Amino acid sequence: MLENFGITNLWTYLIGVIFITLVPGPNSLFVLTSSAKYGIKNGYKAALGVFSGDAILIFLSFLGVASLVKTSPIFFSVIKYVGATYLFYLGVKTLYSVFHKKEQAADVDAIVLATKGTYQKAVFLSLLNPKMIIFYVSFFIQFIEPTYPNAGIPFFILGSILEICSMIYLSLLIFGAVAVTNMVKHNQKLSKLSNSCIGAVFLMFGAKLALAA
Repeated sequence: MLENFGITNLWTYLIGVIFITLVPGPNSLFVLTSSAKYGIKNGYKAALGVFSGDAILIFLSFLGVASLVKTSPIFFSVIKYVGATYLFYLGVKTLYSVFHKKEQAADVDAIVLATKGTYQKAVFLSLLNPKMIIFYVSFFIQFIEPTYPNAGIPFFILGSILEICSMIYLSLLIFGAVAVTNMVKHNQKLSKLSNSCIGAVFLMFGAKLALAA
């Protein structure tokens, strides 16, 4: 199946993609947070940003940028620490909003301001993980026939499959987050607890990225 396009072991690849997609990470957490706070539309803005960022990483892997990241410790460290700093920023910002939230309904202007740049933030967050570039090229290459004359075709097909699975999973997160939010939105204590947990997880991801070898 798809051997004519330079792809081998497709079913093994699909199983791997499912496991990769289901592993929690800052991207899915950002989509979850965006949906829970500001609804389905904003959740899909974040999902589209993740989708775009992953597409860029896949393309960079195809171009061989992964080799540069892997063989240049300085370049790797710069991207890694910028990414960790951004995750810390998201965590601190989330926690700050929990403990300094005004006891009044947010007006339309405040919501518009808060959701501005959601897509750009998601792209930025997706790109600031140098290990994903290395992972993508290491993962895809196992399922591409080395003798196939045009590696771009199997790369595109495999990348498209991953992106489709990712969008399905993120869609489930978006609707799930909105449903849960609607159930607990009148419970201020539970709402603060969930937002505090989200902020703490962002900080955890930031620390994990900064301390990773």
